[in-house]
Amino acid sequence: MYLSILAVGIGGALGSLFRWFLGLRLNAVYPNLPLGTFAANVIAGYVIGVAVAWFARFPDISLEWRLFIITGLMGGLSTFSTFSAEVVAHLQQGRYGWAAGEIAIHVTASVVMTILGIATVSLAR
Repeated sequence: MYLSILAVGIGGALGSLFRWFLGLRLNAVYPNLPLGTFAANVIAGYVIGVAVAWFARFPDISLEWRLFIITGLMGGLSTFSTFSAEVVAHLQQGRYGWAAGEIAIHVTASVVMTILGIATVSLAR
């Protein structure tokens, strides 16, 4: 149990730090669409797709690695709450098109990247 707690905690810390770094580097590029949040969600979508397919292919990999990568690292990196706050900020400022666009872009890109992540592992057979 303690190894599982460590795996999630360390993975979460590393994923959160990477998300923070992406925000620092990318959010100022285009303030109406925070690219750091978008990059974090798209990267996490791809990596989680790879991880899910990889762990399905190799079921003997320890639970702690699954917890570290999927629950911790990708959970810390992906940022639905920040995405939601950004959408609400657009709505509060009357930028309904920006809000709708951000929702469409984030959700579509994340799902597509997850599919591509799974496909990557499938093609590597």
